[in-house]
Amino acid sequence: MHRLVSVTLAVMLLAGCTGPGEEAAPEVGTGGTGPITLVIGRDTTSYLRPLLDRWNAAHPGEPVTLLELPEAADEQRAQMVANLQAKSERYDVLALDVIRTAEFADAGWIIPLERAMFPLDRFLPPVVDTAVYQGKLWAVPYSSNAGLLYYRKDLLRREGLKPPKTWAEMREQAKRLSAKYDVGGYAGQYLAYEGLTVNFAEAVQSAGGKEIISSDGAKVTMDVGKAEAGLDFLVRGLREGWIPRESLTFKEEESRLAFQEGRLLFSRNWPHAYGPATQSAMAGKFAVTGLPGIDGPGSSSLGGYNLAISAYSKKQKSALAFIRYFTGLENQRRVLTDGSFPPVWAELYDDPALIKRFPYLPVLKQSILNAQPRPVAANYNQVSLAIASAVSRALTPPFEESSGDIAASLKTELNEIIRAR
Repeated sequence: MHRLVSVTLAVMLLAGCTGPGEEAAPEVGTGGTGPITLVIGRDTTSYLRPLLDRWNAAHPGEPVTLLELPEAADEQRAQMVANLQAKSERYDVLALDVIRTAEFADAGWIIPLERAMFPLDRFLPPVVDTAVYQGKLWAVPYSSNAGLLYYRKDLLRREGLKPPKTWAEMREQAKRLSAKYDVGGYAGQYLAYEGLTVNFAEAVQSAGGKEIISSDGAKVTMDVGKAEAGLDFLVRGLREGWIPRESLTFKEEESRLAFQEGRLLFSRNWPHAYGPATQSAMAGKFAVTGLPGIDGPGSSSLGGYNLAISAYSKKQKSALAFIRYFTGLENQRRVLTDGSFPPVWAELYDDPALIKRFPYLPVLKQSILNAQPRPVAANYNQVSLAIASAVSRALTPPFEESSGDIAASLKTELNEIIRAR
């Protein structure tokens, strides 16, 4: 009964809130309960169904139906946007990539949520920030992510070396050991797509830069000098050969395979690459650490998913109650143990039993705490496309345009995109 009263109170609060530029959400006080639909990217580990079955068994009048979208984030967005632009009632709970909060809130496609309804103080702080736009909470963190440096611990031990903490250390190790052991030195994701935007943001942050766009999405704040330093690090690696040229075609999967097949000494990737590597020829031969930076530990971009409620859902009370259930502590534990996705509850990263099973958790926790959100923008797709295009130009031989010129022109282009919004 207490839970029902709390949910009802939250819905009353929601009914009076509208976001910037959004239309008034459908009335949540009338017909606000009943069967709901969860829209999420394809479940590749089959962990979702048992979690949904538990909800359905306890809420026979509010069963949730799982609607799986394509695995690619861009295709997920396209299908969600088509539904929301049509003001369809079909979608109730949306699993949004963390980069989509501003866009969906600004368009009026999702409703603001009451902070007091969720134990946000027990979540990792940077993760909560991804669900906030212009001072309001628009979604609830469900899973997180941060980039890690995978490295060949067997080769480093053989040479008496520790994993690098700075770019200079990684460059020296990559140049020397790649020649000695006939392996590529280092690679990330350098194809011109969203992954390149992520890698660029991490390079800027790891060079000492802060946000590329202000947290309210209104101003380009990128430090051109830091951006130049980040680009120079990558360009130098490609020029000198310790970043293989083939990495210009790498997305996450290609870089994962290159590392676990023994073709790389170092690789930047997400935690999802850890499990497969333990089942490959690299089992027992690799470990992970945080990304290096220009003069010390670097900084990752934040990834993950948040759960939001469609502004056109007629079952917003049920949707809210479901999100509270789905982001609870025990389900978060299962997100990790059954789905292998990084949870958002801070205490799970300190659980000895979980650390034994997932040794990378302490490193991942610190990486998330040191991470920064990707650029906040209502027109994020245009921003990401501009960044990926400019960075690809910088990384593509024969490197005719300087990193400084590219960084400066990119800032100008981003300013035009933000102003045109």
